[in-house]
Amino acid sequence: MQQESTPVISFEDADIFGGENVVLYGLNMDIYPGDFAYVIGKVGTGKTSILRTVIAELKPAKGSCKVCGYDINAIKRKEIPALRRRIGVIFQDFQLLSDRNVHDNLAFVLGSTGWNDPLKIDKRISEVLENVGMSTKEHRFPHQLSGGEQQRIAIARAILNEPELILADEPTGNLDEETANSIMELLRGINAKGTAVVMVTHNTSIIDRYPGRVFECKDETCSE
Repeated sequence: MQQESTPVISFEDADIFGGENVVLYGLNMDIYPGDFAYVIGKVGTGKTSILRTVIAELKPAKGSCKVCGYDINAIKRKEIPALRRRIGVIFQDFQLLSDRNVHDNLAFVLGSTGWNDPLKIDKRISEVLENVGMSTKEHRFPHQLSGGEQQRIAIARAILNEPELILADEPTGNLDEETANSIMELLRGINAKGTAVVMVTHNTSIIDRYPGRVFECKDETCSE
């Protein structure tokens, strides 16, 4: 943790919406480059709402939120794609496009974030697939991959644009313990290179094996 640097996420006395209602009051959270932070708590306590606020799907009801230099309270709609290019998001249910193979899933993301040189796109896809140990799966479709393999592709997708921040929403929730451990090793390896990771999880045994900062959501608050 590099406290002398600027936080990639900074909530200050922020009230967080979940749907129509405030689910968290007075959130204070600073996440720095190189941090690995967990957000834990029961269902409905606001964990995913924090992530949705970070990617500017939601705005704080009050207080402030700054992410990768953007003020979420004041961000313009046209600025949101640029913010999201600096954030990689990993979902529990993978969210791969079922009608495209691995290469085309990743190419779709690059194309939609401003890449237009086919050679550079192919090179970057090869790099990230090698990083996640999936170099031989480029032409497979999602239904031809195991859950763990799909999650590795989802991680490859998240790191395509070399984000400053990765948000992982229950990334091991659908995986067996051995596969979950391999996914955690992968995330810790990415984190070790300086990328901040914020991970929502119910699995406290993972936190025991892979320690990090822990924020717990309960009783309409979330604190370290």
